[in-house]
Amino acid sequence: MAILIRPLITEKMTAQSEKEGRYGFVVDRKSNKVEIRAAVEKEFNVKVIGIRTMIVRGKKRTRYTKSNILKGATSTWKKAIVTLEKGENIDFYSNL
Repeated sequence: MAILIRPLITEKMTAQSEKEGRYGFVVDRKSNKVEIRAAVEKEFNVKVIGIRTMIVRGKKRTRYTKSNILKGATSTWKKAIVTLEKGENIDFYSNL
């Protein structure tokens, strides 16, 4: 089971990573803070000092097409904001 699904790369998360050393990840919904901490420390070789998690609820979507109206919903997912020790950083673009 993969704990870390993908990093969150947005303008807000980029600003927080530069100023405060915080990085965002989309994580498995069943994972807890201890598992997330271990996965980040193992994968990126950094020291984690804090984790905040939140569940982002899915939204209902309606799409109007020529033939009919399509209704659906986006998935619910879990987000983790990881704070690293001062001086540590993660480079997401090194593997490209």
